Amino acid sequence: MSFTAKPYLRSVSIDPAAEVDPERYPFSIPAVRELGVLEPHPDVTFFVGENGAGKSTVLEAIAVALGLPAEGGTRNILRDQSEVSPLHRHLKLARGFRQPRFSYFLRAESAFSMFNYLDEAAKEFGSPPPPRLNFNSHGEAFMRVLQGLSGNGLYLMDEPEAALSPNRQLAALAVIDKLVRQGAQFIIATHSPILLAYPRAKILLFDECGLNHVDYEDTEHYAVTRDFLNHYPRRLQQLLEDE
Repeated sequence: MSFTAKPYLRSVSIDPAAEVDPERYPFSIPAVRELGVLEPHPDVTFFVGENGAGKSTVLEAIAVALGLPAEGGTRNILRDQSEVSPLHRHLKLARGFRQPRFSYFLRAESAFSMFNYLDEAAKEFGSPPPPRLNFNSHGEAFMRVLQGLSGNGLYLMDEPEAALSPNRQLAALAVIDKLVRQGAQFIIATHSPILLAYPRAKILLFDECGLNHVDYEDTEHYAVTRDFLNHYPRRLQQLLEDE
């Protein structure tokens, strides 16, 4: 059950008028080609799947279609979007009757570049910024950004666990829950079984069949992690023994 009048983003689909070539990227990815109508949860939606399954491609396209920079940040950050997938041009977004006051795209792979941009922008405009983001560790900078977000916002995150230790992932869950209770909506692409455990969430699996809703304990992330931790001596023996 959502805590406020959400969702801000009700659905994402391929525009029926779009000219789609199933042989060319990104529509050569099955989950993109079979996107259908993606309906995010009012609170938290997780994208899961193998590397290359299309979850980051779709997340980036949603961000750009919302007017956010592909490298991450807010709408106020002006960056070159020429290298992004063309998928955003073919998306049809259905929004809620209330618009979020804040929007932010946080992605691991380009975080250093984005943090450096924010630091340089603050210096250029003469703001007395807090300690520079790039003077922090990757995980510390991620947590500072996450803790600086406000309620009544729409936030997209791409593999945030890449920067976070297990303890920081638990701390991130607490921050996400606090923001959800204040009116935030999150869409997160992740491989983290810790983040996926968030109770008020929809988990969407990207695979060869398209997109499907899965329960937490049915995800590969939960099953493989649980099996390994419960049987790690045997699993290591199976993986590392000489042939």
